[in-house]
Amino acid sequence: MQEAQRYSMLDVTIAYTAEADEFWSFVGNKHNQRWTWYVMEKQSGIIIAWLNGKRTDEDLGKLLSLLDNFPINKYYTDNWGGYERLLPREKHIIGKDETWKIERKNLNFRTHIKRLSRKTICFSKDDIIHDNVIGMYIEKYYYRSGLYGKNTFNGYKP
Repeated sequence: MQEAQRYSMLDVTIAYTAEADEFWSFVGNKHNQRWTWYVMEKQSGIIIAWLNGKRTDEDLGKLLSLLDNFPINKYYTDNWGGYERLLPREKHIIGKDETWKIERKNLNFRTHIKRLSRKTICFSKDDIIHDNVIGMYIEKYYYRSGLYGKNTFNGYKP
């Protein structure tokens, strides 16, 4: 009877593959650049972390610290040096051929939020307002409604 009750243990490892990128906009004038950094899960397209700031290793480090609790096994990025300096070499893959999904998402940001367009008369005058507009957009379209990730789960609707 005791042998029938033995169970074998199954080890399961969950790991994510992520794309990371940044895009610039400005607040007040084009000399005051504001960068939006974000990381999305490659399969679903869901944004798992984002941050607004400058294009510095320090701000990239802040973004990466938001990912400490995520088991990410690969990062796909472009060739900006900060990624190479701060991401683990064995997990980092550089190349535009694997970042097309996040580049498309950058276009969605610029299309939907007019103040992010490169040539526009609509722009932010305050860093906090600028960051909040981007944050509300991410909250509405990527967290609450799931509009930009729902087609990747073969029709699954939460």
